[in-house]
Amino acid sequence: RATMKSLRFLSAEAFVSNAEFARKSLSAVAHNLFPLLFKASYLLEQGEVIHDLVENWPLVDFNMGKLLGATVDYQEDLSHRTCSVCLESCLTGLRDYVLNNFSPYMKRLKVVDLTGIKDVEVQFCECKKTMGRWARTQLLSKLCLELVVYLQQAQCNPGTFDISIDVLIDLFVTERNYELVVEALLKKYCCPLKICCVAFRSDNLPLQKFFYIIKLTDPSLLRKLEIVHNVRLEMEHLEILFNSIHFPLLMSLTLPARTFNVQRFTDTDEQMLTNIGEKMGEMTQLTELCMSFSILTGRIQKLLSPLKTPLKMLDVSNCSLNHADMAYLANSFHANHLEALDLSGHDIPELYPSTFFKLLSHSSSVLRSLTLEDCNIQDTHVNMLILGLSPCQKLHEFKFVGNPLSSQALKHLFTFLCELPMLKNVEFPVPRDCYPISITYPIDDASVCRFDHQKYESVAEELNLILLQANREDVKASTPLFGSYDAAVQETNNELGAYLIKSFKETLEKFTTSFNKMS
Repeated sequence: RATMKSLRFLSAEAFVSNAEFARKSLSAVAHNLFPLLFKASYLLEQGEVIHDLVENWPLVDFNMGKLLGATVDYQEDLSHRTCSVCLESCLTGLRDYVLNNFSPYMKRLKVVDLTGIKDVEVQFCECKKTMGRWARTQLLSKLCLELVVYLQQAQCNPGTFDISIDVLIDLFVTERNYELVVEALLKKYCCPLKICCVAFRSDNLPLQKFFYIIKLTDPSLLRKLEIVHNVRLEMEHLEILFNSIHFPLLMSLTLPARTFNVQRFTDTDEQMLTNIGEKMGEMTQLTELCMSFSILTGRIQKLLSPLKTPLKMLDVSNCSLNHADMAYLANSFHANHLEALDLSGHDIPELYPSTFFKLLSHSSSVLRSLTLEDCNIQDTHVNMLILGLSPCQKLHEFKFVGNPLSSQALKHLFTFLCELPMLKNVEFPVPRDCYPISITYPIDDASVCRFDHQKYESVAEELNLILLQANREDVKASTPLFGSYDAAVQETNNELGAYLIKSFKETLEKFTTSFNKMS
């Protein structure tokens, strides 16, 4: 559906559509029209105009989220367009803002906020080339270093050295861009563009390098920390991290798989876990916690009870939770505040059905996202599930891939899901009757694609028809066989693959060496 544009916005589009004219005329444009022209240029992907607007930016702040978000003149939110042409023009324009001694405007810019850019799966920009979080990290670091070198070598206007602009960004660091980002952070104080890391994600990075760079980011400013793939952080390392670095503003923490991977907890392990829980308790802003694929059996209370602030997001997928863990969650003060919950990989109907539904009942007034993948939910459980979900009137997203449900059960469930007024995204499993009778759950990766694709398409069509007949075209229903879209993984999948092959090779070499010694 087309979004209405005001006459002002239409005029702005007309102005920037002739790039040569617009660039020549910028010096005559009123300051308060720059945001309007920026959004119009971004929509039309007028890279040269974007560059010149940023190079001559006359205002005190430049906030990408606000500039591209819904405005009075044009309601559509463009912040999910990570268009490479637009973003590169924007960042090079920022570098040239510092270097441009002939701008007709006084340099007032103090803060640039790039954190409002959202990386999504489907791009609507014409060029179809995206600049993801990793590439934005790479380019900003490169431009900062270029500035430092230029200022050291060239005869600059003395006023250039007085420029100090905080650039708020979500950094994404892997082995491949590590050296560049480290250098940019080390030279932050002699660069007019000051990288201010608000969120930090690390993949494919040796532990020593992670510890070094995290200290350089100024952890006192960090709001979000994601340590995800191929960073071998274990429980003792996490304790060292929390003991040596303070994160006073941290709101969101994602830990890598198997951080807590102790089969039999010793007294030392228990003390370590207590210390980690207490350190997290000192993070008074912490409201989002993801610690999937760890062994946390019977230890959820020890980790979460010290927290002073209730969690809004909790991901404990594949963490081997027992009844005591679920009982703690259901009765804790977190339950009434959970907006996003992931309990995938737990046999909920078998292990703790009533306790789970108690947790669901307590969080129902605020719950927006629920993920129950590979939870052994069968046809006989659907009515109970519907009963549990009925109060969740704010639910936006429900993911339940990997459960052994028949097409008939899915149709029954979809008929109910149409009644949830705020639902926007559903991820449902391939129906059990599309697989061979011999299939066992949870389905392994080798067998996940061995289903009757024609039958699946037919069922998916019927499910979409149920949505259509209930006037719920706003709900997107899909079956991502290998997990939901992750923009960061998508952007760095080549490096991730290479890292996995390298790790496998190292493991094989160690095994061969050990075997030869035994022989």
